[in-house]
Amino acid sequence: RIIRGDLPSAKVFETDRILAFMDAYPQVKGHTLVVHKASRARNLLDAEPEVLDELILAVQRISRAVKSALKPDGIVVTQFNGEPAGQTIYHLHFHILPRYAGQAVGRHAAGGLCDMGELNRTAKLIASAL
Repeated sequence: RIIRGDLPSAKVFETDRILAFMDAYPQVKGHTLVVHKASRARNLLDAEPEVLDELILAVQRISRAVKSALKPDGIVVTQFNGEPAGQTIYHLHFHILPRYAGQAVGRHAAGGLCDMGELNRTAKLIASAL
């Protein structure tokens, strides 16, 4: 629904085929999602090779921007395949989580919906590093 514009989002990057935006229920500040807008794959196991080519290059580019903008000690890139693995949204997407030494990662949605103004500020900061 975010891809269609039915739900608001704090966009970091967008092309005709790729969308990167802030997770509205972040586990850490800067938690970014990257999706391929044309793919119908439910997860990595269903994805077309040409989709993966475009998508992983976008994930790398956005991860570099997160690193540059937010200065984390490390970055986690993750992707879930099936409900037992933690997948809750059945559209292929990657999570980018900046990690700081000594800072715990929260459970997804445990902190509730993030302030949209804060998400937009963080999205602009990351976008400026692209």
